[in-house]
Amino acid sequence: MADKPAASSLLARLRQQSDAVRATESPRRSMEEILLDMDQRLWRAYRWIDEALAHLGVIKPVVAHEFRVESYLTLSGLQFEQGFVSYRRRHLAGQELLDYVELFYRLSSTKPVRLKVQPTAVAEVDGRLRTAGMQFRYEAEVDERKVIKSGIFTVTPAVTGSVRFNPDYRLHGINVRLTNVDRLETVDLEFKPEQVDEGALEDLVRLVLGESNAFLHRAPLAGVGAGKKPAAIEEPVVYRIEKTIRSR
Repeated sequence: MADKPAASSLLARLRQQSDAVRATESPRRSMEEILLDMDQRLWRAYRWIDEALAHLGVIKPVVAHEFRVESYLTLSGLQFEQGFVSYRRRHLAGQELLDYVELFYRLSSTKPVRLKVQPTAVAEVDGRLRTAGMQFRYEAEVDERKVIKSGIFTVTPAVTGSVRFNPDYRLHGINVRLTNVDRLETVDLEFKPEQVDEGALEDLVRLVLGESNAFLHRAPLAGVGAGKKPAAIEEPVVYRIEKTIRSR
């Protein structure tokens, strides 16, 4: 009988300690809850971006970025022309989930840019402009003997930018791919689902407009950091439907 209070006291202490640990731990969520949470976050991002693009299409602000094609060409003073957002859904783990959300937009100016280069540089400049996605017209300037004196490129001052949100339901992350947003190249960032919130979307619009690059510091570059272990998902991925809203 003398041992009974000690045992009771031990159980009380263990109970108190375990309750304290449980209070500090995040509640465990099922795989279904995790996937649905990611899907809902992307839906909220889709609706937010859709409205933001509609407003920008009316306001048509001038963006502060300069887009350079090496030393050959610099486009500045471009104006937001229009944009739209699209998505696709897929069947995964018994649910219809968003496969991606992607926004496209076009920046432009009305005055074409004229580049005059030496004949020996024509091929290189042509290749650089094509790689950068520039639209242009080429004509050769010849002398009285029909010898090419120079090459003339008339470039349409326009840039098409895009941002794609690719959820990785296995690793519980969202890859955000930026193409021609603040420069003529592609950058991939790895977000945690909870990081894709309204504050991040506001920073994204500021980045598009050239007002701030804070969005680029919200998440690490894709592939940087420790490796991740995939979560188990029982069913294979099967694409079901695709839906895109009309461009504005």
